[in-house]
Amino acid sequence: MRNIVFENGWFLWFLLVIPLLLAYYIYRQNKSHASLKLSTAGFFAESRNTFRHWLRHILFAMRLAVIALVIIVIARPQNVDKWQSSTTEGIDIVLALDVSGSMLARDFSPDRLEASKNVATEFISGRPYDRIGLTVFSGESFTQCPLTTDHAVLINLLREIKSGMIEDGTAIGVGLATAINRIKDSDAISKVIILLTDGVNNMGSIDPMTAAEIAHTFGIRVYTIGVGSRGYADYPVQTPFGMRYQKMQVEIDEELLKEIAELTGGRYFRAVDNTSLQQVYSEIDKLEKSKIETREHSRREEVFMPWALAAAIILTLELLFRYLFLKNMS
Repeated sequence: MRNIVFENGWFLWFLLVIPLLLAYYIYRQNKSHASLKLSTAGFFAESRNTFRHWLRHILFAMRLAVIALVIIVIARPQNVDKWQSSTTEGIDIVLALDVSGSMLARDFSPDRLEASKNVATEFISGRPYDRIGLTVFSGESFTQCPLTTDHAVLINLLREIKSGMIEDGTAIGVGLATAINRIKDSDAISKVIILLTDGVNNMGSIDPMTAAEIAHTFGIRVYTIGVGSRGYADYPVQTPFGMRYQKMQVEIDEELLKEIAELTGGRYFRAVDNTSLQQVYSEIDKLEKSKIETREHSRREEVFMPWALAAAIILTLELLFRYLFLKNMS
């Protein structure tokens, strides 16, 4: 079902001008008759008002109608669908993103970090009903964005992420624990963490498997992604002459990432380039579908055009009568 609403409803108050103009018109008509003293009014007894005389009043009524229609057009009438309950897809997801220096390696375009951010942005945009949060880690970890359905804010915060914003290193256990802390109290039926890293755990006070056990306790599935080509890649290295890139062997603790995923009921994926990384997120998107009840957003449709068209037609008719057929009448 649909309802008519007005985007600029306050403008309808100007319709109160219509009765004021009508009252003024009647007052002016009563004052416009000249008085003439005659010994008898018999001469005018048979005189009657012609159609042209009454048409003059119709013209004023048409002008009032035009004013009223223009006011309605400016108030912007809209058709609005009623809110309806529907079943849709939605879960709570936290993205845990590695921002260590090695994420600047050039085996992805333009590098691992930017490629991961771009693909994550597409993933977020494709799940409008999910609450999604974002944590980052390297030698330390923190929450960049808590769980939210405001995906525009989330994407902006994701774009601001850069390597070097926290102490360097790869603390996978701490990164996972931070993500768990953000989602463990969620009331969602399905709770998921997507942990993306390109290295081996070498820092942090929390063992990755201990963090995985905590996730399992809270019913949180962890999907792990190892990012990096097989063999060698161009890694950034700080030299006396500035940042340089050198060929170094790619080292990812795949066994650890597999164990974390298996323990929590998730899956491990290996992404060796931009295309395979997109495929990984696409696969996770297909795996994680949970039916929930939601309220669909109302849809609005502008319907001012019929009112505007009616105003234009009435105004055209009024001008034709006034200046073609009644041009000699005041």
